[in-house]
Amino acid sequence: MDAAIKAAGGSCEVRPCDIANSAAVQALVDGVAETHGRLDILVNNAGITRDTLLLRMTDEQWDEVINVNLRSVFVAVRASLRPMMRGKFGRIVNIGSVSGLSGNPGQANYAAAKAALVGFSKTVAKEMGAKGITVNVVAPGFIETDMTEVLGDAVKTAVLPNIPVRRFGKPEEIAAAVAYATSDEAGFLTAQTIVVDGGMAS
Repeated sequence: MDAAIKAAGGSCEVRPCDIANSAAVQALVDGVAETHGRLDILVNNAGITRDTLLLRMTDEQWDEVINVNLRSVFVAVRASLRPMMRGKFGRIVNIGSVSGLSGNPGQANYAAAKAALVGFSKTVAKEMGAKGITVNVVAPGFIETDMTEVLGDAVKTAVLPNIPVRRFGKPEEIAAAVAYATSDEAGFLTAQTIVVDGGMAS
């Protein structure tokens, strides 16, 4: 990915981080803000699943998903607010899921974390709006990614009739929503959940 960005004339740097480790997330955000002198955009995109029915779900499966998909967002957003306030500008996008809006069997942990992102984002948006910082959620449906690739053909075939556009989304379509929500033109968009799911959850 970094090679593609550089080939297109951009610049980037890669900083590995264990987002389940709160101290590591804090250090990552602090380091980026210090290196570049400011921090304008934060997109919380990382996530994991540990799917199983609730009766079979272990404490470890619950905690792991909550730590990666929710706690890391809290830590990253909290760490980002001060440098954004200093710059009097900020765009925060948290990647949710239609599972957090409508639920999904076998995903109590994942759906809980993604649903919590909505309330969290709305609250931070209201706290920080006067500081020039917007906070929104982009909630994808079924997207062609490594996470959905493991579902298998039978599951994909069963899901497609529930998607009005009759296909899975493409990562570029999610990126387009994020690009708008993080743009200068999106200063009046905050505390919102942008659902990009081909109409599935409507």
